[in-house]
Amino acid sequence: MNIIIFGANKVGAMIASQFYTDNDITVIDNEKNKDDAFNKLDLSFVDGNGSDIEILKQAGAKEADVFIACTNSDELNIVTCLTAKRLGNPCTMCFVRNEEYKASLGIAKDADYNSEFYIDIVIWPEELLTQEIFRIITVAKALDVENFANGRARLLEYRIEEDSILVNQTVKNCVFPKDTLIVGITRDNKLFIPSGETVLYSDDKVIFMGLAHSLDALAGKFFHKKDFVKNITIIGGGNVGLKLAKSLEGMKFKIKIIERDEERCNFLSEQLSETLIINGDGTDLELLNEEDIADSDVVISVTNNDEKNLLCSLLTKQLGVNRVISRVSKITNAGLFEKVGVDISVSTQMAALNEIRSYVYGTNIGILATVEQGKGEVLKISLPVNFENMKIMDLKLPAKGIVGIVQRRNRIIIPNGTTQIMGGDNLIIFTLSENAPVIREYFKAD
Repeated sequence: MNIIIFGANKVGAMIASQFYTDNDITVIDNEKNKDDAFNKLDLSFVDGNGSDIEILKQAGAKEADVFIACTNSDELNIVTCLTAKRLGNPCTMCFVRNEEYKASLGIAKDADYNSEFYIDIVIWPEELLTQEIFRIITVAKALDVENFANGRARLLEYRIEEDSILVNQTVKNCVFPKDTLIVGITRDNKLFIPSGETVLYSDDKVIFMGLAHSLDALAGKFFHKKDFVKNITIIGGGNVGLKLAKSLEGMKFKIKIIERDEERCNFLSEQLSETLIINGDGTDLELLNEEDIADSDVVISVTNNDEKNLLCSLLTKQLGVNRVISRVSKITNAGLFEKVGVDISVSTQMAALNEIRSYVYGTNIGILATVEQGKGEVLKISLPVNFENMKIMDLKLPAKGIVGIVQRRNRIIIPNGTTQIMGGDNLIIFTLSENAPVIREYFKAD
């Protein structure tokens, strides 16, 4: 696949690093903007401005399959995507940071406008991050939540606490509710796919897939312990903090936002009717005590500064908050945050990358989600109608993976080895990211 990336910044480098081994990548930008990470990648680089039609032609925009604009300028990204669309017919992906642009461009493909001058996919990373945090908050104790099949099936990740009845039990001896599967375990920062003989230990992070109602039963039996989220504190009243509070209002939560900028606090007060706005610094220990932050069921630190988010998270953790979520700007910081005590780290870059991955692969293959900072992938495979019926135990995958869900028309099946799969089924497969390329290739349509 031919992919053109306009933007040689850290976001562009992250995207290129993900796809350069299996695709032909061309990057457009001025040489002075080139991030050092590009020097390690085997790709083509065109020195120039992507808004210049001659530069686009030189980069091969006419033959491109995917065109991604991710510079720091919304306007430049928009103009370049629209120009690339007119030159050829690539799938255009445009990064924006302005909510108004996201809303306007989102209707550009509406049939009422009858226009071929549009952008295929508009990516607002902060919105994607907000959606991810929202999913995690609304399922008590969960470290990660992904919804499939319109919410009828899910992936949930939980940490096994030292007093859990699951500690020192083998997977095969755990009596989990019907229609649930363990598909992955992270131990000592390493993700692996377990077998029935795998022993569960304290501090393991265990990934389950299954029907939504079955996973609710599993959570109630092994993880929730009657812990429900009631009090939420958000540190940082920027776009993510505001959008998250708006999503949570009306859901019977008590919500606080701590924001240090007084003018921004006034704006937040105008936008939010059921949220307490506190003008102050989330790193001020005296303020945190005065506002009874220790009573929060979850604290989410979403400022634009990694160091501040880490400090806020560690302070609130020290005060006794059980569940702390922290935003990280650099994906490489995610593992570090969790090592020093942050329960869950989330990244706008990873949220955006997940969105892009869903569109880059073949028409019968997609990536529904990634887990553990990209160590694991959830693949959706659409079997062709002429696929030969077989039992899952007879499906000879080229690398280790677990078929966690089978979608057959309106039916959702949580399979076992004897479940028969057939043409037209959609398989949702969990695997390690290092194994995903060969599994995708195995199912790729001719």
